[in-house]
Amino acid sequence: MIMRNTNFREPSKTHLVPKPERASTPPRGWNSYDSFCWIISEEEFLQNAELVSNRLKPHGYQYVVVDYLWYRRKVEGANTDSLGFDLIDEWGRPIPDPERWPSSKGGKGFSEVAKKVHSMGLKFGIHVMRGISLQAFNANTPILDIVKGSAYEESGRQWMAKDIGLKERTCAWMSHGFMSVNTKLEAGRAFLRSLYLQFAEWGVDFVKNDCVFGDDLDIDEITFVSEILRKLDRPILYSLSPGGNASPAMAKGVSGLVNMYRITGDDWDTWKDVVFHFDVTRNFSASKMIGAKGLLGRSWPDLDMLPFGWLTDPGSTEGPHRSCNLTLDEQRTQMTLWAIAKSPLMFGGDVRKLDKTTYNLITNPTLLGINSFSSNNMEFPYITGTKGSRSSQDLAEADVGSNGICSWIATGKKGEIYLAFFNLNSEKTVISANVADLAKVLPRKDLNNGASCKYREIWSGKFGVTKQLISIAVEKHSSTLFVLHCY
Repeated sequence: MIMRNTNFREPSKTHLVPKPERASTPPRGWNSYDSFCWIISEEEFLQNAELVSNRLKPHGYQYVVVDYLWYRRKVEGANTDSLGFDLIDEWGRPIPDPERWPSSKGGKGFSEVAKKVHSMGLKFGIHVMRGISLQAFNANTPILDIVKGSAYEESGRQWMAKDIGLKERTCAWMSHGFMSVNTKLEAGRAFLRSLYLQFAEWGVDFVKNDCVFGDDLDIDEITFVSEILRKLDRPILYSLSPGGNASPAMAKGVSGLVNMYRITGDDWDTWKDVVFHFDVTRNFSASKMIGAKGLLGRSWPDLDMLPFGWLTDPGSTEGPHRSCNLTLDEQRTQMTLWAIAKSPLMFGGDVRKLDKTTYNLITNPTLLGINSFSSNNMEFPYITGTKGSRSSQDLAEADVGSNGICSWIATGKKGEIYLAFFNLNSEKTVISANVADLAKVLPRKDLNNGASCKYREIWSGKFGVTKQLISIAVEKHSSTLFVLHCY
């Protein structure tokens, strides 16, 4: 399919009408990776999308995203880093595997899937790797000039994949997969432009650009892709992945170019993965990165998908076949941190087997309200803790790193205060905070000396009034979340 320049524009006065802010709140949806790895089919995807529409869309889940390798043939020998099994068009661009995605036949790409997703009231997303594939590079495919609708030519010659591919910048964790393109060359920019305009032609609303951030940082590609998306008439949210060793300093260079960006490596259903996010998330909050200016809207540090419910395994060629390994307390801890840190919420489990407990967790109205509408989200350091059954009278100042406790705080639209306690220890711990210390991070009149706070804890249902100490025994790996109204 030769794509003409139907969605691309240069800025002009006719396009200065204010448009809705993109990602004004953390994006929310479903991603296929945790339950299907790379092998999902059109039928399986649309079955999940329909259930997202019926069950999760009323709670703000609006994106359904096909994760990676949708262009790879599911045949013997194909895996997550195999070479020669991908479907590409004459211009070297990936196209869906027609055996798994039958509606893509005849050059339709994902356009039919996108139409069905849109008819469900949802938005359609896809995963894309950095640059150009090694397969296209080896085939030395020509590059599409979207203005002319023919092969790109410059300086009296036709430019090819081998002219723009940077083989020395192959994705480190998919060495047989993809490499960066030289965006300093107009031919390299022409390839990326043709790629993302094809996505727009298909009806894509969300792009997860992988192997370009964290350890894999490719600021040149991020910058140019952002420029392409900025000029499209079709709004496409721009997400970066993964985020191994990402830092706030690194993020400051890209947050204004995107709408969400991963700040850790892949998160799976292990307690070790959950705990790893606490320090990283604190650092991004302290650097004022939550909800900072982004691509035509806001940008959000992304803690990765929620691996709850019915899942597969990393790198697997088997679909969903097992339950989440996290306990319910551990899942609540993860969901509570993701919510109060205002991470995008992308559920990863197979929605066809969404159980009531998981459903109630990911649709908890208090958590979702905090995720969308709270402010002043930060770690709250003024907590004390004691392990086991010792009295709260014996509390000592706790260092989060060595004592395994943590707290976050945020404020709501109506003045309420949200206070979360996290027990990362392997035994029950009493965690406490003084009402007077809330004013150290929230300088408000209603927290002056002698303030009283009505409280409700959302998991236990406990409620009451306190003037001094907020204290509760928290089970191992568990969390509590207080909603406070102080006066």
